[in-house]
Amino acid sequence: MGADHTRPAPPTPPGVRRILIATVVPLFLATLVAALVLWPRDTREADAGTEPPRYHGTVTKVVTEPCPPTPEAPGGGPATGDACGTVTVRVEQGPDSGQQVETPVPAGPGAPEVAVGDEIILVELTDPADPSVSAYNIAEHQRGEPLVWLVALFAAAIVAFGRWRGLAALAGLAASFAILLTFVLPGISAGRPPLLVAVVGAALIMFVVLYLTHGVTAQTSVAVLGTLGSLVLTGVLGTLATAATHLTGYGSEEATTLSMFQADVDLHGLLLAGIVIGSLGVLDDVTVTQAATVTELAHANPGLTRGQLYRSATRVGRAHIASTVNTIVLAYAGASLPVLLLLTADSRAATQILTSEFLAQEIVRSAVATLGLIAAVPLTTALAALVTTAGRRGGGRAGADASAPAPRPAAGRTEALEALSTPRAGTTTPAAPGGWPDRDRSTDAGW
Repeated sequence: MGADHTRPAPPTPPGVRRILIATVVPLFLATLVAALVLWPRDTREADAGTEPPRYHGTVTKVVTEPCPPTPEAPGGGPATGDACGTVTVRVEQGPDSGQQVETPVPAGPGAPEVAVGDEIILVELTDPADPSVSAYNIAEHQRGEPLVWLVALFAAAIVAFGRWRGLAALAGLAASFAILLTFVLPGISAGRPPLLVAVVGAALIMFVVLYLTHGVTAQTSVAVLGTLGSLVLTGVLGTLATAATHLTGYGSEEATTLSMFQADVDLHGLLLAGIVIGSLGVLDDVTVTQAATVTELAHANPGLTRGQLYRSATRVGRAHIASTVNTIVLAYAGASLPVLLLLTADSRAATQILTSEFLAQEIVRSAVATLGLIAAVPLTTALAALVTTAGRRGGGRAGADASAPAPRPAAGRTEALEALSTPRAGTTTPAAPGGWPDRDRSTDAGW
């Protein structure tokens, strides 16, 4: 749930603005300096010629036929699910552009099913014994056009619903991907400490996205400080949790494959970096919501004290956290669903499966991210309550000194007050439900 705080917030006192600027600006400059120091300058270039060339093509003809029997198949017959035959493809790129070539029907696990008119990707394979002999195979379908339409629909829906705010959110999303692709991923690939790169990259994303999406306001600055504090706490908790559980980072096939291609990548640090970056998306949602909740409560009832604002907004944060915890766990489970299904067929005891490297690291991810979220609620709410009530003396009612005693009537005015409180002849005193005279309830402290 995102916070939409389009209503203008009450003006922030100049002293509070100066404190926020003196706090946020040095943190932002420190983040920029750290990003410049960690910026990758010796990125690895992919070796040319290691990947076979890939070209676009269009299927013009498909001919299927029974597969010949194979010794490996049961009974010596064709393997179950295999398809044989030829596919005629018109090559759209490369040296054979415009020509018709024949390729075998794709077979094997995950092989694409093709039909006439499908746009596909061709891979040119060369015979190692004779480089002059080459053949084409179908690798996969072209997905560029449907993906472009889906992204266009996604952007149009966000702009149509959020208008300028939606456009700012799209700009923030583009900035997030730019920082990930130009700093975080290349920095980790270049051998920089993954956890440090992740914290600096997440902080940089946070500064850009929050101020770009929600504006340069005191409320946004409070969300920034709450998010940054929670990010650092998440990194510390992740370091302690992975050390206590002896996680190595080799809990997935992808990590093991990465270690084969880039042996100098710190997989343990990469696991911590994933925890920090994965929690950022939910953290800024929680912190922005808490800061906006305090502002709205103070706007709706200026009589709420600092403590009452904190308690009321914290109740909203508890409801938010209760739903977000389930979101985090299900997101991790959904991303790892194939492996979880594979583990259900494991013959080991349940305790051994739960304490295995893969499941242990997923449990640590969920627990550490949740602890960071829980800490973000009281931290951000307390900061927002302090900033919102900073213009009041003692954090009480707006525009007045809540701690000062009510003025006593001066001598000689008692008769005038009694005359004002006595109904005149022919008039009635309006009564509120319950028989009590109606009064202005805007300053009631109750919520």
